[in-house]
Amino acid sequence: MSLLATLAELLKPQAPPDPAVAAALERVVGMVDPLVRAAPRLEKHLLGAVDHALGYCQGLVAALPGPIEINRHSFASDMLVHALFATPADIDEMLGRSQAVRDFLERSESWACDSFCALLAARRQQKRQFGMAQQGNIIRADVPQEILYFSDQTLIEPSCDPAMTRQRLQARALESLLQSFNAHVEALRHERQALRADLSVEQAQLAQRQQRHDPDGEAEHSRHLIELDMRLRANGESLMPENLVELLADFLRHPESALSLTPVSIRIDRLGIVHQAGDGDDDAELIRFPELSSRDRRQHVATLVRISRAEARAAVEQARDRQQRYILI
Repeated sequence: MSLLATLAELLKPQAPPDPAVAAALERVVGMVDPLVRAAPRLEKHLLGAVDHALGYCQGLVAALPGPIEINRHSFASDMLVHALFATPADIDEMLGRSQAVRDFLERSESWACDSFCALLAARRQQKRQFGMAQQGNIIRADVPQEILYFSDQTLIEPSCDPAMTRQRLQARALESLLQSFNAHVEALRHERQALRADLSVEQAQLAQRQQRHDPDGEAEHSRHLIELDMRLRANGESLMPENLVELLADFLRHPESALSLTPVSIRIDRLGIVHQAGDGDDDAELIRFPELSSRDRRQHVATLVRISRAEARAAVEQARDRQQRYILI
């Protein structure tokens, strides 16, 4: 390729990004720390990284199973639903206390469907205890058992259209990534404040050592001052806008470090007792679900569910009625 052709290729205006990528880039720029927004040519630096992160979030949400039916019938017929809730009444309890469900039912869009889709998130809990079990022809009461149960059941992004729920979850996944990055920047700020405070303390202690004519103490505090100064300079470099942009771009190109799905398979019986493969227990079934690991490092079961609008409204009304009776009492 000739020099003129090379220059023409370099000077040729870039094609506009995909509308979805452009919208995601706009959200990223709007959410990032103000220090990052101070960097020049921010959009150009982040375009490719945002494109990659958006694709990752889309694949993550596409991997979510479901939607599965959540109601009293599925509690009896579906082992996963049976494991997610201790009793059928707990389904109504979850629906009644869910602010997302209440807000959805108050919007006109909820009138267009008999059922709606949402993301169900819950915390997996496992504990060990001694319980009763049959070993051969003998019933023993001191058999060590592992019990599986779930807590903090939460519904997220309810919608009549499962595709709309997935689209909104993609946006929330991208927001989660940005919140993780902003938390990292805030941690750098706190580190800078702590280093400055330590530097002031070391300077004061060095002055005291100098007044006492303590050469050994002076040398020790001088070394500490040099170490703190070097760390403070490195911290300051990290907080420069251009360095933060590079760090953000690298973070968005490797989003799995802050947001990921892990498949889980567990054999349990109707009592929630965990069984190992080969136990030969006819009552045990294999349940499969993904666990989502996000910025707080806690893991949540994540699956799409379908819920009857009438059952959700009845549960919300029942919860409001209990609250009103409690206030009156």
